[in-house]
Amino acid sequence: MVIAIDGPAGSGKSTIAKLLAEKFTGRGGQEFTYINSGNLYRAITLACIRAKIDLRDSEKVLEFAKKLNISYKKTEVFLDGEDVTPLLHTDEIDRHAAPLSAIVPVRHIVNDLIRRLAQGRDIVVEGRDMTTVVFPDTPYRFYLDASADSRAKRRFEQGVSNLSLQEIKTTILQRDEIDKNKAEGSLKIADGVRYLDTSDLTIIQVYDKLKVEIDL
Repeated sequence: MVIAIDGPAGSGKSTIAKLLAEKFTGRGGQEFTYINSGNLYRAITLACIRAKIDLRDSEKVLEFAKKLNISYKKTEVFLDGEDVTPLLHTDEIDRHAAPLSAIVPVRHIVNDLIRRLAQGRDIVVEGRDMTTVVFPDTPYRFYLDASADSRAKRRFEQGVSNLSLQEIKTTILQRDEIDKNKAEGSLKIADGVRYLDTSDLTIIQVYDKLKVEIDL
């Protein structure tokens, strides 16, 4: 079973996807793996920064990305055997990951990896094009949304950024523009995808609404 969730930055995708995987594991003997597609792009970004690859040079980024050994275990991302999950949410990674994810051949690398990770597994996966490109045929497709103010507040309260609330909001709006205007895999609501605005909902309320839509 594949449960796919898309939506803009800060809409609650990561939190709810992880919660769904945790809550659904054990039902009927199933074990769900949570996959954050954005973390895969962040891992490539981290590797490029470490290797001093010019992130503005798409050809060099692509050739470097092809050689990387990236894997996903439970909820952690491993880069050449190192758990890099705690290193993926910094202002520097945030600044470079969105432009990197707009490089079409890099998207192909990541999406192919996600499909391989999903083989033989029950997964909850979230990102920007999981419902439109990667898993368009799964019956469990959701789009989570929220106002820019709500999303900025959530990120600010996470305490992982050194930016002000207004700066975070500006960054989020810039990210939205990049995501919505990608040459391939742009952020959009596909036909048949269930839409949910989470601006005024708690994570438990979001979980309860999605749970009734999923046949387990």
